[in-house]
Parts: sequence; C-alpha cells; structure tokens
Amino acid sequence: MKLTTRGHYSVKALLDLSFQPGFGPASVKVIAQRQDLPAPYLEKLLIEMRRAGLVQSVRGPQGGYQLARSPAQITLGQILEAVGESVEPLPRHTPDGAQAEDWVTFTVWNRLHQKIKDALYTISLEDLYFDARSWQASQGEAMSFVV
Repeated sequence: MKLTTRGHYSVKALLDLSFQPGFGPASVKVIAQRQDLPAPYLEKLLIEMRRAGLVQSVRGPQGGYQLARSPAQITLGQILEAVGESVEPLPRHTPDGAQAEDWVTFTVWNRLHQKIKDALYTISLEDLYFDARSWQASQGEAMSFVV
C-alpha cells in the first residue's frame, strides 16, 4: 500500500497541527510553508477533514485550523477516509474456482488487506507525533519539523 499525495499531505497537515502549542490554530499559509505543501490544495484537504470532524476552523486574525479532538482520538484510518483515500491493495478479483492456489492467494490478500485496515484505525495521530518527536531527538533537531 502506498499513500497518495492526497493522503500524505493530509497526514502531514494534521501532524503539523498536533505540534501546535496547546493544539491552537494555525493558518493554511503557515502549515503550507512549514510542510512545503501547496496552500490551495491543502485548503481543500482541510475543508474535507473539517467536514469529517477532524479539524475545526477558527476565524479572526489569529485563526486558522486546529484539531477538533485530541491526537489520541484521531486515527490514520480516519484521516485517510476523510479525504477519500482507499486502502484496497488489489483490484477486485474473483478467484478461479478450478485452481486451489488462486483461492489461497485470494484468501491471503484478503486477510492482509483486513489487517492493514485494522492497523490504520489503531495508529493514532498521537502515535505519529511521538514517533516524529523520537526521530527528531535522535537527529538532534529542535522544534523544526517536516513530515
């Protein structure tokens, strides 16, 4: 499974918001600059994630977007689902009933697919945050962060 640009940008944006002090708002422009993302495209993704209840928008001069829930309550699966990502590993396939190995392969891929989906809904934004912080510490980096 490979994240598309859409999924990758969405995860980067929410991970960036999880680094905000007090999970306060950040403008699209600021997130786009910090993460080296195209601001107009990021805005569209954030709107989709707002509709899914993952972020909320804050109006005013210090406004922008902020997480709608704690990072522990937002999963990778929810983020990808919010922007229309699919985790289908293979095109729809119906095995040939005459070949047992075709059924075995089909069954293996279906089980792997289910495990991947399950994992996506158990990996939280908080998990990714701590992974990123650990990586930063191992690199000796301070607060600068790009996913």
